[in-house]
Amino acid sequence: MIAHSAGVQLQAKAEGGLLKGIKRAALGGGSFFVTTYTAPVQGGWVDVAGVLPGDVTYLPVTPERPFFISRGSWIANSSGVEIDTQWGGMANLFGGEGGFGFRATGQGEAIVNVYGAIDYVDLAPGEQVTIDTGHVVAYDLHIQFRMRRAVEGRSVQSMKSGEGWVFDFVGPGRVLTQTRNPDAFAQWVGSMIPGNNPKEGLGGAGGILGGIIRG
Repeated sequence: MIAHSAGVQLQAKAEGGLLKGIKRAALGGGSFFVTTYTAPVQGGWVDVAGVLPGDVTYLPVTPERPFFISRGSWIANSSGVEIDTQWGGMANLFGGEGGFGFRATGQGEAIVNVYGAIDYVDLAPGEQVTIDTGHVVAYDLHIQFRMRRAVEGRSVQSMKSGEGWVFDFVGPGRVLTQTRNPDAFAQWVGSMIPGNNPKEGLGGAGGILGGIIRG
């Protein structure tokens, strides 16, 4: 939360009970406690922000159109939307997303944060698209998809290409993507930390980062 208008009331609790709170925090990458903001009679507003340096957008959730939200991307939702932890399948596990994410159901809006800029991929019936798993933020739960190596059936070629796992989505449906990959960035930062980088004694990004950490 960044700010809210006068009169807005806050209440923090383990939404859905103890077990659901633990699942949300440990598996989905969310918070154990959920804060509910209630506006006064005259109305009000709340500004929210995500952790990732990038765009913030909303998902229009309806009973006919629930969404799966990748781990760490969910920020907030309107009162008519229910957020629950959901197993995203082996695709998310191998894709570096931790396996679990969030299921947004009901009627209203879910607010999500992305790393970089957001892009919307709306697929017509039968239309296909291939997207790197680390760049998928959310998608219609009713959309068809499968996960595979970037170079099918050839693990060595996948490693040589620098690509890992990808989603093949088939419309109709919507997929939200982010222009940057948080997992890839985390690996790069780790490689720059002194002791992990064989070139740490040289200048450049490794030397700068090392100086920041030590100083």
